Amino acid sequence: MRTDRSSPRLASVEAVADAILYEGYLLYPYRRSSGKNRVRWQFGVLVPPAWGAAHGLVDRGVAGSAESPWQQTECLMEAPDTATVRVRLRFLHLQRKVAERRTADGGYQPVDRIEVGDRTELSFDEAVPREYDVEASVGDLRRDRRLDLRVPGGEDVEPLVDDRGEPIGRVVRRRWPLSASVTVSAAPAEAPFPLLRLRIRVENTDGTTPPDSARDDALRCCLLAAHTLATVSRGRFMSLLDPPEWATRAARECRNEHTFPVLAGEPGTVDMVLSSPIILYDHPQIAPESPGDLHDATEIDEILSLRTLTLSDAEKREARATDPRAAAILDRVDAMPPEVLERLHGAIRALAPVRRDGDAGADPQRPWWEPGADAEIAPDSDTVLVAGTLLTRGSRVRLRPRRRGTDAHDMFLDGRTARVEQVLLDVDGSRFLAVTVDDDPGAELHQWYGRLRHFRPEEVEPLAGEVTAP
Repeated sequence: MRTDRSSPRLASVEAVADAILYEGYLLYPYRRSSGKNRVRWQFGVLVPPAWGAAHGLVDRGVAGSAESPWQQTECLMEAPDTATVRVRLRFLHLQRKVAERRTADGGYQPVDRIEVGDRTELSFDEAVPREYDVEASVGDLRRDRRLDLRVPGGEDVEPLVDDRGEPIGRVVRRRWPLSASVTVSAAPAEAPFPLLRLRIRVENTDGTTPPDSARDDALRCCLLAAHTLATVSRGRFMSLLDPPEWATRAARECRNEHTFPVLAGEPGTVDMVLSSPIILYDHPQIAPESPGDLHDATEIDEILSLRTLTLSDAEKREARATDPRAAAILDRVDAMPPEVLERLHGAIRALAPVRRDGDAGADPQRPWWEPGADAEIAPDSDTVLVAGTLLTRGSRVRLRPRRRGTDAHDMFLDGRTARVEQVLLDVDGSRFLAVTVDDDPGAELHQWYGRLRHFRPEEVEPLAGEVTAP
């Protein structure tokens, strides 16, 4: 096993991986004073084990958990023993930026902010990206192979001088040492054909952080936004979201904790996986219209860009003083040509048949997508027949998401019960059930603004007591 930073195949998907790395790094309006930028580092945080145990973070085992001492990926792979597996661990290393003012005795005093001419610097936490590659043959991975990582700390000092060249302060950026391990192994999976289960376990092994430390202090020795990329030569990975029928059981037995692997690269690529603390679909892509990262991949570039343009000069000054990445966003948005902004307004990814104006029940004066445009469609009172039972608004069901090709988020709802809120008809004639999940503390809020979960009729089981069709 060795470390190696030269892997063009892995580099080809790093645009998506970078979106994970910096997701939530700094949110609009990109200012330190914004409330949502005061509690940061929300995804893939691998904490020191003693600190995690003291805060009850050891036993949580679901993808998306914000903090844990470790994360584990398991995925399925077909490959001979002579094939080569390459794993890249990527994460952010916290860097504490402190503004310091020069004192009369020639020393320096930490301050909240310092101004030098047109420049303002605020004390704030930044982060430095780190990458470590591991390579081994499949045969070598038949036994656990472990790589121990020691990431050194460091300190960078930037002097600040006035217009006469006299020192008035400095910006100090400090990093603390990190300690971690990566363990990779491959073992046979139970299946009718030769199949391997590849396991990648990443652990924070720091032993210097006191268990009673504040979170801000513990973050100094954490791996932030940790995720892995893996490739295999002369082999292929299988989708855990849509495995072949013969590998379905083996896919269900894969144990992924605090992260989840999906096929990566262009559609059809099967020799690469991305294991992310943020749930994704197979072959995730960055929208080609996006001109750059806004640190919030769940938002719309157009909205964030327009909002950024509305910031006052004072707000922009604070954002620039907060972080260099915020300054880069402001520069990019301020210089964005009209044709680039226009591309953000929308794009057609695919075309599908729609209901024609002449169809029975349609109102030719109203667009087909507006509620009430078709008198024959009434989501609040329509019914659908499932297993001999008519389901409508208010019916209760047990959720059974498809084992293959399911929504990545729905996997975690298997077996949960839910209430039907609407019976929907898609433009292609398919029926869907819009539901709220029982015991969801946000159910009433979801009902109010219509954020419901959607399932096909074959993905639910009617609960006892529902109306049986005549």
